[in-house]
Amino acid sequence: MSVRVLIVAATHVEADVASRIQVPGDMSVSTLITGIGSVATAWSLTKWISSNRLPDLVINIGLAGSFRESIKPGDVVMPVSDCFADSGTETGDGFLTLAEAGLEEPDRFPYSKGRIIADNNLLIKATGILNPVTAITVNTVSGTAGTIERLRMKYDPDIETMEGAAFFYVCRMSDVQFISLRGISNMVEPRDRNKWKIRPALDNLTTKLQEFLLTTV
Repeated sequence: MSVRVLIVAATHVEADVASRIQVPGDMSVSTLITGIGSVATAWSLTKWISSNRLPDLVINIGLAGSFRESIKPGDVVMPVSDCFADSGTETGDGFLTLAEAGLEEPDRFPYSKGRIIADNNLLIKATGILNPVTAITVNTVSGTAGTIERLRMKYDPDIETMEGAAFFYVCRMSDVQFISLRGISNMVEPRDRNKWKIRPALDNLTTKLQEFLLTTV
């Protein structure tokens, strides 16, 4: 029986990774380009799932920024938990998440202690070829020292993206198996596009996606 896979990316540049892989013969692959950000991702993925037969696996691919010196531009990682890092309230004592502000239950499905966890057997298999990381999702890419330090102190994240938590949320709510692969294009630091390594990140993401499909699914 053919394994039905949906690959989800925010942009055409990131989605091009899917066109460069060799699909195993027992697998059928569809690609969805959602647009950038959580709202576009949630809308597009929910619409696709509502209009099509539920796939066996949904894979999110794309770029990410790294908070860790040990996770360098060009590396490929596998987010295993995510959260909406800038959803909350500002107070005189600092930023509070929705759960901390009493506006959301931190353990109400699909959350666990305020985070959304990717939890399936494929992730366990994939740890042999992919580094599991903790992610945060933001509406504004971090580019100043103050913002970066605040996020580090609040969440101690490994990487940040603009879509990851929305992807996790829709997949958990739809009860579909999912995994995310992210190529590191840059360090999360005061913004300097001259340091970004987009092409190496995409090339290595292609290699790891191919390896994952051939050896794990």
